[in-house]
Amino acid sequence: MFALSTKQVLAAVGLSAALATSAAAHHGWSWAEAEQIELRGRIDKISWGGPHPTLDVATADDGLWRVELGNPRQTERSGFVEGVAKPGDQVVALGNRSQDRNEKRMKAVRISIGDKRYDIYPDRIRTN
Repeated sequence: MFALSTKQVLAAVGLSAALATSAAAHHGWSWAEAEQIELRGRIDKISWGGPHPTLDVATADDGLWRVELGNPRQTERSGFVEGVAKPGDQVVALGNRSQDRNEKRMKAVRISIGDKRYDIYPDRIRTN
């Protein structure tokens, strides 16, 4: 049997707390503004990797934005799956932008490609 020193135990507790806080902040909405915005542009890149699929959206007036979608299963349930969109497609994203105005990032509650809407967080949509 081996024993951990007090320093090792405190380090482990601190790391666990930091990871839990980081995970909660990432998966929550506390980093985003309450007001929703609509972002229009062209898909520059689609990433299907975790923890959330993302779109990089090039806008005419404001440059490149990172649009985070729901977790992979939630995004899939909305109907937004690989193959329904590609770089170059026009997109309209409705969602909550980062509170940090220097960061061009939003959490989408709905995205539209052409005339097809994908409600990722239907209970959070504040407009039709």
